[in-house]
Amino acid sequence: MVPLTLLAMLIAAPIAPAPYDDAYRLPAAIVDLSDPAALSSVAGSWRYRDASLTTVDARAPGPDLRASGKPIHSQQFMPRADADDATWEMVPATALEQRRGNGKVCFGWYRLAFTVPERIGATEVKGGTLVFEVVVDDYAEVWVDGKLSPALGQSGGAVVRGFNAPNRVVLTRDAKPGQQFRIAVFAVNGPLSVGPDNFLWIRSATLELHRPLLDARSFGSVARLDPAVDALVPADARIEKVAEGFEFLEGPVWHPDGYLLFSDPNANRIYRWTPDGQVSVYRTKSGYKGANIGEYHQPGSNGLTLDREGRLTIDEHGNRRVTRLERTGALTVLADRYQGKRLNSPNDLVYRSDGALYFTDPPFGLPRVFDDPRKELPYSGVFCVKDGAVKLVSTDLIGPNGIAFSPDEKFLYVTNWDPQRKVVMRYEVAQDCTLSAGRVFFDMTSAPGGEALDGMKVDQRGNLYVSGPGGVWILSAEGKHLGTIVPEQLAANMAWGDADGRTLYLAAHTALYRIRLSVPGIRPGGPVRVAGAVP
Repeated sequence: MVPLTLLAMLIAAPIAPAPYDDAYRLPAAIVDLSDPAALSSVAGSWRYRDASLTTVDARAPGPDLRASGKPIHSQQFMPRADADDATWEMVPATALEQRRGNGKVCFGWYRLAFTVPERIGATEVKGGTLVFEVVVDDYAEVWVDGKLSPALGQSGGAVVRGFNAPNRVVLTRDAKPGQQFRIAVFAVNGPLSVGPDNFLWIRSATLELHRPLLDARSFGSVARLDPAVDALVPADARIEKVAEGFEFLEGPVWHPDGYLLFSDPNANRIYRWTPDGQVSVYRTKSGYKGANIGEYHQPGSNGLTLDREGRLTIDEHGNRRVTRLERTGALTVLADRYQGKRLNSPNDLVYRSDGALYFTDPPFGLPRVFDDPRKELPYSGVFCVKDGAVKLVSTDLIGPNGIAFSPDEKFLYVTNWDPQRKVVMRYEVAQDCTLSAGRVFFDMTSAPGGEALDGMKVDQRGNLYVSGPGGVWILSAEGKHLGTIVPEQLAANMAWGDADGRTLYLAAHTALYRIRLSVPGIRPGGPVRVAGAVP
């Protein structure tokens, strides 16, 4: 995060976040699933059955806020998504516009089965991206091969997109001829609160084939300063832009369910980005909702990470605290005071494998930063939360910011946002959270540019990736500058993402970027690896 002197240049009028994804570009070929010949080309078939609510046994909320309380009766849709459809009505492709259901508040299941062909028209399918798009009058949810995986804030894709809006689901990014898909579309008549005099029907249903772009440009470059960087950054690596239109991005973290979460502290939101290009608000008012919010430049959340159970842990700038989002939706406050005094504005955070949580606490989230009258602590600290206790472990830096462990967790690295002292500190870590033998691991003070040091991540070989002047500096475990990743906008922080952990996502000022690297990174909740060990 940045001090007040630089905030003015980072505040911009918000525009709608936009996706950058092959699945949103003009497709190479389309299969119209309402056309008999096109449906036949993918060996496709449609079926339909009405759905209705039925009374079932359930449980009331218990003390844990889950369904663990007293027995009650509730309602559930039948049939379920995984029901056998052998006896369901066969629907000709030309009959998708036929009105179904009983009108008013009604529900139904459309089932589509198809096989990936060798070609769609003249276009080869193998290796392409297949997207299913459906527009249901009025709402839809889409199950693929018996799976529905909604997430907080998700809008579209598998879940309801909106009134007569298209639901787009990426079925595969590596299509294989002969591959079979079974899609279940749950149709809902709406608006639900009205009970309208219309019925269920499909306005449009298509398969899109997208081919990889062969000439996609890179949104930036890589400065290679040492031959060792070639083992980390492939020669053909390019910086991709995957979304834009934000105010100031921070604190990204990859969720094991396959999506990226990141903060926009200026907009007071946490966003969710999925590999199909969807951007949605995961959590609004993510850091503050006080009456005086107009005084704040960055009231929202900043750093994000996951604990060993996959629960999101949040640095809340405006609320001046660190919280954990429980699976029930409740917030647990992990730290908001030290020795009775309020924290400044927690900035970045990292878990140790034993569950100890370290976080930095500069005052950059306060309206007047260091001169804010609400500031209660006389220093900017690094803290540790262990067994419920908040412990101060360092006051060495004016602006402690990014924070990360070495692969073996023997060392803790902390960056400093201070234009007069742009350093990465390294500390030895004890089991009781205390730090010792602090020393300057790397000094960037003489580097040109007004930026100081922001976020930081570490790969499984122990190399550091530090947001510094001009880009993301790649530092070896021995403290040698190997190269710099230079996106078109300076990245404030980073996260290792995708299934193999080899993609570095860059949260920059107004856009989200990524670059594929050769070595996977250390991710929250993942296994601890010894430096040098790479799968």
